[in-house]
Amino acid sequence: MTHLIAWSPAEFEAHLRAKECSYHIHHPFNRRMAAGQCSPAQIRAWVANRFYYQANIPLKDAAILSNCPDRDTRRQWVVRILDHDGTDIVPGGIEAWLRLGQAVGLERETLLDHRHVLAGVRFAVDAYVNFGRRAPWQEAVCSSLTEMFAPEIHKERLAGWPTHYPWIEAAGLDYFRSRIPLAQRDVDHGLRVTLDYFRTREQQQRALDILQFKLDVLWSMLDAIQHAQP
Repeated sequence: MTHLIAWSPAEFEAHLRAKECSYHIHHPFNRRMAAGQCSPAQIRAWVANRFYYQANIPLKDAAILSNCPDRDTRRQWVVRILDHDGTDIVPGGIEAWLRLGQAVGLERETLLDHRHVLAGVRFAVDAYVNFGRRAPWQEAVCSSLTEMFAPEIHKERLAGWPTHYPWIEAAGLDYFRSRIPLAQRDVDHGLRVTLDYFRTREQQQRALDILQFKLDVLWSMLDAIQHAQP
């Protein structure tokens, strides 16, 4: 039986980063949104459905914590929950997304009760949360590495939306602005865990498959939104 030689850490990271070609920045719906070709109804549908993902990220992160016996990792990971849920001093990402919803004309209650969430979006997000609950914590950490590609999509929206969608209140874009530095911090930690844990070639391929799964979750969400909002 032939065993493939493991990639060096630099080679492995390069293969992980090459997965950017499957990131949802390239999805036709996102391309239309970035080009200013979406109607207000389509923007609202995207914001409402994406909120289901945002609201579930702390649940996924809490699942990782519950599976992780390493104290140092837990101390670094727990800040992600606070980033989204917020504190008495810093509102957090979920509140910022609710403000985005209000900026595009959605009421908070319609976001919080998920009444506009499509079945395909719910299925994809729930699959991701369930993966975080059931997988070894290192694999769940690896799935978070789509954050490597997130700053570019946030910058794209900050650059284009004020021109393409002037009807959206500017303060509503604060979520995208806040995530750029946080994403880099999260990537640094997630990469350290992934590069250290996935050492054999077989394990490294498993990591690429996990990252592709997460990319498929994000892509499937836009598939569902695009189908419902052609």
